[in-house]
Amino acid sequence: MNEISTNIVFLSLGTNKGDRLSNLDNSIQHIEHKCGKILNISSIYETEAWGNNDQEAFLNQVIEISTQLTAHELLAEVLAIETLMGRVREVHWGPRIIDIDILFYGIECFNEPNLIIPHPQLQFRNFVLIPLKEIAPDWVHPLLGKSVEELILLNPDKLAVKKVLRS
Repeated sequence: MNEISTNIVFLSLGTNKGDRLSNLDNSIQHIEHKCGKILNISSIYETEAWGNNDQEAFLNQVIEISTQLTAHELLAEVLAIETLMGRVREVHWGPRIIDIDILFYGIECFNEPNLIIPHPQLQFRNFVLIPLKEIAPDWVHPLLGKSVEELILLNPDKLAVKKVLRS
């Protein structure tokens, strides 16, 4: 009998278009329905836009899930959820209804044209690290060998991250 593998995954959610709170809630519902069991949800944080700051502020959140999907299947599902929710990719780092990024897929690492895990920029983004610290402060980045707490201390990002709603 084959044993089904379960993986712990951290996802980053971000939105700055439309009803931002509903966008986060809806994405979490879709993720739970299509991707796996929600194990932990961070508070919601408001942040200035990163990379392209000529746009509305974002609401960001990090969730931890348990999934039986492979990393490739998970990527396909989160992209499908973004599309279902109305995301259109027009401008790099532009405004969006929802953005779902795979931060970590267990301790596995992928470096493929369409799949890079751990997320290659997470250690430079307070809007990811601060909510991640709330739910997994001791999680160790498998490539950098540093905990989330340590990554925050080393992070040069100076954009403010303000907690707006507790989980």
